[in-house]
Amino acid sequence: MRDFLPADVRKREYVIGIIKSVYESYGFEPLETPAVENIETLTGKYGEEGNQLIYKILKRGEKLNQELARIADQGRKPEFPPLDWLADLALRYDLTVPLARVVANNKNELPKFFKRYQIQPVWRADRPARGRFREFYQCDVDVIGSGSMVVEAEVILAVSKILEQLGFEDFTIRINHRTVLSGLLEHAGIEPPKFSEALTALDKLDKVGFEGVVSELRSKGINDHSARRFLEFNTMLSDAIAVPANIRIWNAAMINYVKKDFQHILFPQYHEGLRCLEDIVKLTDRNDGNCRVKIDLSLARGLSYYTGTIMEINVTDLAGSLGGGGRYDGLIGMFGKEQIPACGFSLGLERILVVMEERGMFPPEIADSTPADVMVTIFSDETVADSLMLASDLRAQNLRVTVYPQADKNDKQFKYASQIGVPFLCDLTDENIQSGTVLVKNMTTREKTTVPREKVAETILKSVRVADK
Repeated sequence: MRDFLPADVRKREYVIGIIKSVYESYGFEPLETPAVENIETLTGKYGEEGNQLIYKILKRGEKLNQELARIADQGRKPEFPPLDWLADLALRYDLTVPLARVVANNKNELPKFFKRYQIQPVWRADRPARGRFREFYQCDVDVIGSGSMVVEAEVILAVSKILEQLGFEDFTIRINHRTVLSGLLEHAGIEPPKFSEALTALDKLDKVGFEGVVSELRSKGINDHSARRFLEFNTMLSDAIAVPANIRIWNAAMINYVKKDFQHILFPQYHEGLRCLEDIVKLTDRNDGNCRVKIDLSLARGLSYYTGTIMEINVTDLAGSLGGGGRYDGLIGMFGKEQIPACGFSLGLERILVVMEERGMFPPEIADSTPADVMVTIFSDETVADSLMLASDLRAQNLRVTVYPQADKNDKQFKYASQIGVPFLCDLTDENIQSGTVLVKNMTTREKTTVPREKVAETILKSVRVADK
């Protein structure tokens, strides 16, 4: 969990601004939910590992005392009770489960197809790493109410547009389908109750390697033969085709390979998943020579609530992803009587910022931004009102203006202006006030110009336009 200094905040706001603009251009509406949820809302939605990463909040005051007394009455040791007994709330783990709760609780107030975006922090008791934090922002976009692959296509196109506007050129959106993975699991001899745990382990393949995943599958009660068989199928499908330069060729070759040469594991649910992937590829291919969507049958996202398509964004120099998502048609039904189809995508703001910083992708006006365009000096206690009036007049001309907060020596005020990086300084002395002029100093060129008071804004703006040329 981190503090963000002004330069960091400006970069974050720049990225968030582009994300919001693109989401809204696709017709998505904003939604916000509380930082805290009832603990039963979150538990059981993310798999066993996810449950362990939830930040739990202890009961408070009298409720806590009553719970401790109840535990003591039952003959348990109150000094070391399990946390679950004493917690009734938790910090938000992601934005998808709160969305499902909102939809279930407000179904009659929401439109038939609810398109929402949400940009808020979430918390996970995870081990920090590069681009991985315990408090971080997710930038989610979801469509509720439709099972059509048009939803997946629109979500993919929206996040693609965001990354393109931010300046990313090397990203790929990998897609797979949970039913395809279920076909592989079934053929490998893994029982359905173990599917979720197996996919959670597979999601770590790039981090712990083949043997590491096998070891974890064994720890989940899956025999060694089935574990290796599942991973070998998965690796075979991933490595079956030499990687071509054109992703379109890859997608066509992958589909043809599975249909023609891997018939022996094509269970009915496998066919269904493959058809969905084909539809998504067709809908997202804009025939502009810049296809971003790649079928990758090794992709397995670990969250247990996914039921269909799964998606993940990768760039060349980042271990891990810039974001991911998928279809979760069964989640909303956990909070209400009706099963409602849903699909969404989450961009990881922190990882996007890390990559953009390392690559120098921020535009100069963001990377080198300053708190103000102009600083106005204060010559003496008697001229404070004049300095404040000049600052007000300049703000009326759409300039950002800061005022040195007290009367001080000129060299100290000039030094401060350099320290905060303002491009212009307006020095207002007794003599200037009497003559109706202002000394304007360009802090970059060090050039000084005395101009009539009413021409100050015009002079500064003119200098800015010249510099831009």
